[in-house]
Amino acid sequence: MYIQVEPVLDYLTFLPAEVKEQIQRTAATTGNMQAADLLLDTLEKGVWPLGWARMFVDALRLAGNPLAARYVNPDLTDLPSPSFENAHDECLQLLNLLQPTLVDKLLVTDVLDTCVEEELLTVEDRNRVSAAENNGNEAGVRELLKRIVQKENWFSTFLTVLRQTGNYALAQELTGTDYNESNEESENLSPEDGPEVKEPLHLVTDQPSLEVWDRENNSSEPSFADSSVASESDTSLAEGSVSCLDESLGHNSNMGSDSGTMGSDSDEENAVQRASPEPEMHLRPYQLEVAQPALEGKNVIICLPTGSGKTRVAAYIAKDHLDKKKKASELGKVMVLVNKVPLVEQLFRKEFEPFLKKWYHVTGLSGDTQLKITFPEVVKSHDVIISTAQILENSLLNLEEGEDDGVQLSGWLKYFSLIIIDECHHTNKEAVYNNIMRRYLNQKLKNNRLEKKSKPVIPLPQILGLTASPGVGGAKKQAKAEEHILKICANLDAFTIKTVKENTNQLKDQIKEPCKKFVIADDTKEDPFRDKLLEIMTKIQTFCQISPMSDFGTQPYEQWLIQMEKKAAREGNRKDRVCAEHLRKYNEALQINDTIRMIDAYNHLETFYNDEKEKKFAVLGDDSDESDDDGDDEDAGDEKKPLKLDESDGFLMTLFLENKKMLKKLAVNPEHENEKLTKLRNTIMEQYTRAEESARGIIFTKTRQSAYALSQWITENEKFAEVGVKAHHLIGAGHSSEFKPMTQNEQKEVISKFRTGKINLLIATTVAEEGLDIKECNIVIRYGLVTNEIAMVQARGRARADESTYVLVAQRGSGVIEREAVNDFREKMMYKAIDRVQNMKPEEYTHKILELQMQSILEKKMKIKRSIAKQFKDNPSLISFLCKNCSVLACSGEDIHVIEKMHHVNMTPEFKKLYIVRGNKALQTKFADYQTNGEIICKECGQAWGTMMVHKGLDLPCLKIKNFVVVFKNNLTKKQYKKWVELPMTFPDLNYSEYCLFSDED
Repeated sequence: MYIQVEPVLDYLTFLPAEVKEQIQRTAATTGNMQAADLLLDTLEKGVWPLGWARMFVDALRLAGNPLAARYVNPDLTDLPSPSFENAHDECLQLLNLLQPTLVDKLLVTDVLDTCVEEELLTVEDRNRVSAAENNGNEAGVRELLKRIVQKENWFSTFLTVLRQTGNYALAQELTGTDYNESNEESENLSPEDGPEVKEPLHLVTDQPSLEVWDRENNSSEPSFADSSVASESDTSLAEGSVSCLDESLGHNSNMGSDSGTMGSDSDEENAVQRASPEPEMHLRPYQLEVAQPALEGKNVIICLPTGSGKTRVAAYIAKDHLDKKKKASELGKVMVLVNKVPLVEQLFRKEFEPFLKKWYHVTGLSGDTQLKITFPEVVKSHDVIISTAQILENSLLNLEEGEDDGVQLSGWLKYFSLIIIDECHHTNKEAVYNNIMRRYLNQKLKNNRLEKKSKPVIPLPQILGLTASPGVGGAKKQAKAEEHILKICANLDAFTIKTVKENTNQLKDQIKEPCKKFVIADDTKEDPFRDKLLEIMTKIQTFCQISPMSDFGTQPYEQWLIQMEKKAAREGNRKDRVCAEHLRKYNEALQINDTIRMIDAYNHLETFYNDEKEKKFAVLGDDSDESDDDGDDEDAGDEKKPLKLDESDGFLMTLFLENKKMLKKLAVNPEHENEKLTKLRNTIMEQYTRAEESARGIIFTKTRQSAYALSQWITENEKFAEVGVKAHHLIGAGHSSEFKPMTQNEQKEVISKFRTGKINLLIATTVAEEGLDIKECNIVIRYGLVTNEIAMVQARGRARADESTYVLVAQRGSGVIEREAVNDFREKMMYKAIDRVQNMKPEEYTHKILELQMQSILEKKMKIKRSIAKQFKDNPSLISFLCKNCSVLACSGEDIHVIEKMHHVNMTPEFKKLYIVRGNKALQTKFADYQTNGEIICKECGQAWGTMMVHKGLDLPCLKIKNFVVVFKNNLTKKQYKKWVELPMTFPDLNYSEYCLFSDED
């Protein structure tokens, strides 16, 4: 526990290089504890030169591991005394207890230098902590705590560091006494003395205090926490899994145990008596009210506003459920499903793990998790599993298809006794939540039939849904709103939907209703940049002889262009298709100009035309000329070769180049800047001047591009810095070829800095509206963005600080204010519909729910039947793919193969001659099983066809169906599809072995 392996190895000069490398690999792959174990085992069994033991002791001291040095020192007088060990253990327990507080409140950068000065950390330690901080402040704090407990007299030194850096409140948490009132003894506290705690310790929050608990004494089965090897596996299960102080504290509770076997019931009782008396996790009265049906074992949807503690209620229900199952000697297992990857760690770290770890084994799983064991094994080894719904869905699909890693349960539902579904309003249509719940409903109907035949049934888990707003599903009439609420209830098989009356005082105290304001920008201001764009767009429309019914710059105009582009691609009308594509870019520039700066709109167009120019004059590399056998074109790869340019290309490129200088001149003129930006600037300045240091806000905007541009605009404007604005953008992690997404780690780092105050203004897309644990804000601004009533409630719920403000900044005549009014109306309609559903007669409610469940199951069955019929009717050889831009024949359907049921590739030598590989920074991303290296484009016209991906060492051209026109040979019809799943065709899996024989030269 007290050895940091890698710095120690530097001083062990007698160890061979290959031995050191093996230990270092172990540290990198399975963790420091395993590497330390391997090092000790190697030293014990090997034959080394005289004096090696003294050298090892010196190495431990020099590498900053003094406690470890004392334990291995041959001089027995140097061994720690039993009283020292006992006091040290108490200090570890106290730090373990207060770790969540330290992780949440301590800033690593504040204490790092002082820790080095006080010799609590070595320079090596400092570098490792700084590296960990790159994944967020919390990760840095955990690494810091893990390392300081390996030093002598760390407790008193750490208290000194906290006080020297102004963290008096945290020092007070650790000592239980006020610094100003404490005597000299408390200031000079050391592990020899132990922390003076005369009363039960409590966290100064509404969370229950937690002490280190020996899980061996209260678990009915072996757990991952019972051995050092298992703990490493446990922390590897989920990115950011929060085991207390990792290896250091995770096993301290077992020190001094006589054996690793399970204790008896009496042992368990004694352990409980020995532990400090602690309060249970308490709920507020309104929380208990909504939780009551779930505590009685009924299926229920809990609908509470954002910030009212829905997840806390869910954790309470989960513990109560598991306690009852344990008391009844029944199998209890809780599955918590979320719809976003960041929510896994958030729910694990903030709610379920801190409250349940003392009694139950909790873990988190997501698509980012690097699993070392299979999903079913994780499920079997834990009591509470927090997971993205897709992981469970994938395992169920594997089970249905007979693959080994499915949840092997001959009826998976009986394995879980409680399923909690976060943001459960997504349980509709073909969403993953609904796919999972349809299996539940199928089993429920089977059980009904089995009961009638007096046959045994498969037990169904209890269902708990959580939402802040189920919405009305676009309903315009009250009856449709009620039907939508009933559908959500039916999909979740809910006994009822529970809400709290608005006049509940406790809820009013907990949820601060923000002041709502509208800031309207005048649309009469001159805008010569916009006028110039309109002039260019009119010329393009005249050139291709089209006259749309919608206005430039609007959503209906964009939709019309999309339909026109598809129609032209099907008909092989390249002129109209290319003009529609360019008009879309100008339309996007108009929308950017209406939202952010003129220069951002100009840059959008310039990037597009530079890209087009690069495509038309692409560098043809050696791969493209490999079919030439005469050897005459040896240097062709270094020449610029223009691709096919027709009249349309020439007209459109020339039109932009002729107007480029004028557009840029207008774009940099501040006189005609966007009026909405002026209103936004005034709003931000007003709020941050008034709120001073405590200000914290979020701006919601429509696109990733606008989020990034607004962040740049604020950062570049010194006036914002003068009032203390520290801004950063927060966008989604989803794949996009046009704008580089943020990684999950980048998202976590930004949210962490926002939580600690290093950033106090987020400019976010809708990724921040729902679910993410973002600290309460003084101000929430929706910048020209209105979607539906669910998003409105979620965004407004972010403004939950005292005297907070919810502002909608919009342009007059944009329709945004009207849509917000519609959302207000729908919100009232939603609560009225919920009230009507709650007050329905039980028999009427039950009848409607069953009817809707049957309807959902039948609709799904019919959809599958139609899909199967189509797939069997057609076969890949009956279709071909044309480039949507120049209509060149790209390939036949029989050339397409599929990897992992999702990536469609073409590996034929004929296809290789038709495309060029081009770099694209936004695409160069490394995923779990493959990597994208660039874009493949049509050699004839430069149209993007897809991406070049690396999978298991093979370069594979991965096609995007939206870039092609699909021709059905049997009836000569032509269609365009957005996604491969829309094409009624089944393609064979790629036979990897067929292509392994090809080398890079081939």
